[in-house]
Amino acid sequence: MTELRDHPEPRNSLRPKGARHGADKNRASWADERREEIESLGYTEQPYCVIVGGGQGGIGLGARLRQLNVPTIILEKNPKPGDSWRNRYKSLCLHDPVWYDHLPYIPFPDNWPIFSPKDKLGDWLEMYTKAMELNYWGSTECTSASYNKQTGEWTVEVNRDGEKLTLRPKQLVLATGMSGVPNMPDIPGMETFKGEQQHSSQHPGGEAYKGKKVVVLGANNSAHDICCALWENDADVTMVQRSSTHIIKSDTLMELVLGGLYSEEAVQNGITTNMADMTFASIPFRIMPDFHIPVYEQVAERDADFYERLKKADFMLDFGEDGSGLFMKYLRRGSGYYIDVGASELVADGEIKLKSGVTIERVNPESVTLSDGTELPANLIVYATGYGSMNGWAAKIISQEVADKVGKCWGMGSGTTKDPGPWEGELRNMWKPTHQPGLWFHGGNLHQSRHYSRYLSLQLKARMEGIDTPIYGMEEVHHLS
Repeated sequence: MTELRDHPEPRNSLRPKGARHGADKNRASWADERREEIESLGYTEQPYCVIVGGGQGGIGLGARLRQLNVPTIILEKNPKPGDSWRNRYKSLCLHDPVWYDHLPYIPFPDNWPIFSPKDKLGDWLEMYTKAMELNYWGSTECTSASYNKQTGEWTVEVNRDGEKLTLRPKQLVLATGMSGVPNMPDIPGMETFKGEQQHSSQHPGGEAYKGKKVVVLGANNSAHDICCALWENDADVTMVQRSSTHIIKSDTLMELVLGGLYSEEAVQNGITTNMADMTFASIPFRIMPDFHIPVYEQVAERDADFYERLKKADFMLDFGEDGSGLFMKYLRRGSGYYIDVGASELVADGEIKLKSGVTIERVNPESVTLSDGTELPANLIVYATGYGSMNGWAAKIISQEVADKVGKCWGMGSGTTKDPGPWEGELRNMWKPTHQPGLWFHGGNLHQSRHYSRYLSLQLKARMEGIDTPIYGMEEVHHLS
């Protein structure tokens, strides 16, 4: 489904005229009308939909809903669109290529870099939000939300830059990213540590840690990026790898995995972004591993020397439990991988020190003790320990009861690590009705946010217009988080 027949988007031949030709003493300009909307929505008029989270997911969905004329407010705790990217560590760049990362309606220009630097992406999101005329409330925190069964609406309490307001939308979307609340481990002795401790989401970059001894707990994307940036700033950094990680070199990913659909060559061959998205989405999850396993066998063969060097450094490698590689690991659990843009070479060469098959058993005032008894001196500990399920935000904003009612988000019940069965066949709770009326989850990478925001926006529009939207079946909740 790409549109609702009686409610098409105002595009191409249906685009708005903009100007109002003729004479009118009460003429209102575009700026007048936009100002009136900004001043009234959320105050004298209620939005039909509230999106909690103003990153790329919330912004892209907001743009879809704007085109469908669904009154929507996006709530974001940071002051400006793009700040969630600007506030991350200095070296952060997207690991996905530009052809994979376009937003709805306005693609990146032809001279956009293949891998977007975080601040450049932040500026693009800020521009996009303004150009698409989104009602974006920055410096706004959603403090609580509750659902009224009788009225079929939410009571959403917000703090907008110090002003407390109550919104009453019919639909509430949690677009807080694919991940939930940061997983901060509880390790004996943490309260005694004299240095700094931070979750990877709080890490500011390596500049302040020259000459410092740093321990990074974790061995996936963020851990590798942070270790590399610390090494570049002359820190003495050790990565602690608790379990195996799937590694794929960026160039290999581009050529063997993504290139047929998302590349300059694909564009030259007439593959549009929509064609690529539909092709990618057309493969059922049940048989998707069968398509990926032979590709990752080629990956292993092509980069065999690279992988051998990592093994010699005692780095624990995997290609997924069934050899299906990066994307199946991402879809099943959203973790356990690194797209190598340089850090793996540092690990293989011993420049980034490695302790594998262990974890931090105790934090001491000036060191950590590992589970094998090794003691590592430390001035900084970075916990690159990932995030919980998205329903953790539902627990925080709404209630634990509602979070348990909808259950775990993400994964499809493959029976692999961190994706327990039974088989469900679709990503749990994503972009579709949940067991809580009026509550939706939206997240994923830029590609998924772009593609699946279309279907989520159409479901919301249909409900606003009173179109019958029967739900023919809904999976039982098998896992709470």
